[in-house]
Formats: sequence, structure tokens, C-alpha cells
Amino acid sequence: MRTRRAFLLTGLAAGFAPALAAAQGAEKKIKAVATISILGDLVRNVGGECVDVATLVGPNGDAHVFSPTPTDAKTVAGAAIIVVNGLGLEGWMTRLIQASGSKAPTIVATTGITPRRMADENGAARRKIDPHAWQSVANAKIYVANIRDGLDTVDPAGKATYDANAAAYLAKLDDLDAEVRAAIAQIPPARRKVITTHDAFGYFGDAYGIAFVAPEGVSTEAEPSARDVANIIAQIRQQNIPAVFLENVANARLMDQIAHETGATIGGTLYSDALSPPGGAAPTYIDMIRHNVQALTKALAG
Repeated sequence: MRTRRAFLLTGLAAGFAPALAAAQGAEKKIKAVATISILGDLVRNVGGECVDVATLVGPNGDAHVFSPTPTDAKTVAGAAIIVVNGLGLEGWMTRLIQASGSKAPTIVATTGITPRRMADENGAARRKIDPHAWQSVANAKIYVANIRDGLDTVDPAGKATYDANAAAYLAKLDDLDAEVRAAIAQIPPARRKVITTHDAFGYFGDAYGIAFVAPEGVSTEAEPSARDVANIIAQIRQQNIPAVFLENVANARLMDQIAHETGATIGGTLYSDALSPPGGAAPTYIDMIRHNVQALTKALAG
């Protein structure tokens, strides 16, 4: 009887062992919090199976108007590492970290990037920093390196994994950058002009030679005046801008009005500040850039 009981206990222990090991492995994952979905995807690519990533501003979310909740504070409180974009994108993040009581290190993904400056609604007297640096693939590589270095510091035991994952992803970004340049080269230079809902594509334009004009300034919080809209319509007509694009985080009515009054083509939706949900057109950073380039080339190639 004692032998049979021992056998049963041994069998039960063997059965529970894999589940216990899996649970212990899950507990060992580094908890990372990223402010926006684009950053979340980059952290997942570097962290792989070693990191559990939570994103505060989810797919199709707008960081410019985001308002944190107590649940977000709880999420931040449980993080071992926090990844932010910086460049003024997350004006709410300092208060959220303070409210959470988190002591986790904060990695600013744009560290080392030269910020692009642009005139705000008051003109050249004051200039704003454009936070949308991820729109240049070369900048995204800097994001990845900063995320890798942050994870290496927080979890030295996982350094080899993070370094290998980052190297593999950086190679994919090199291929993506070459792909974008080849696609844009097919667009006649005179047609490389676009109207977008808000000014989120300046880094893309600087990197790849497309002129983006936006009536709403750098933030989706800004509402254009009637005079602003009239100026944009005049500019489209004077410069023969061939296409206007909507964005996944902005109101479509303004662009519909502009397209109707100018005859410009609505070229579709560009993903600017956020990814799409899984199964959508842009669930990852690489998918987002590819989608945007395909939409641009289709509308502008002529």
C-alpha cells in the first residue's frame, strides 16, 4: 500500500513538474511597459520570450490626447523597465510614474537622435520639437539599440538573447530601409508632395524625399482655423499636390473637405502615431512602414 501511494505521488509530481516549470519561467519574464504601441512592438522584438510587454496607449490610440487611469498607474508600478519615446510626446508620463511610485529605470528610446524642429501655430518665433522620430527607419534602429541596452542593464542574464534579437531585427530594418528607398525612387520627383491630417511624417519626408504638408500642426489636439484650411486648399492648387491622406488617429472630416474642394485624390490611410490592432493593416512597425509606403506609391506614382 505504501509502495503504491509512493508511486502515485511520484506520478503526480512528474505530471505537475512541466506546469510548475512553465509557471516559474513565466514569473521570470522581465515586465516592460511601453508608452505607445510602436514602442511596444520594438520592445517585443528585442525582448522576445524573456520580456512581458504592456502598452499604455494601444492600437489606433493617440498619445497626444491620452489620459492615464489608475489601472495604468498599477501597470507602471509593476514594471521592471519603462520605455518612453521622449521628445515631448508623453507629457503625462512623468506624473504617471510619480503616481505609480515606480522606481523602474526609464529608457528614452530617442536618446541620440537629433530632433526635428518645426514652426508651431504662432510661426517662426517659437519652434516645437517633432516627436515622431520613428517614421525614419534609421531612427528606429537607434530606438532598438537603446531598448537593447536598457534590457541588458536591467537583466544582465538575458544579455546574449537581447543582443542576438536586436541584431536580427536591425538586419530586418536595414532591408526595410532599402525597400522604402527603392519604392520612393519610382515616384516622379515632381509628384512627391502629400497633404496629411497632422504633421507626423516630417522625419519620413526628410529621410526619403517626400514633402508632407499638414493643416493641424504637430499635435492632433490642434484644430485648424478656417484661414488655415483656406491656405492649405490654395497650396494644393498652386503646387498641384496630387493626394491627401487620412491617419488612423485623426478625424477624417477635414481631409474629406479639402479633397472635395481641390479635386486631390484621397490616397487612403497612413499609420502615424499608432499601429493597427492584430489582423489589421499595420500590426507591427515593419508592417506599418510597408503599408504607408505602398499607399504613398500607389497614389503618387502617377
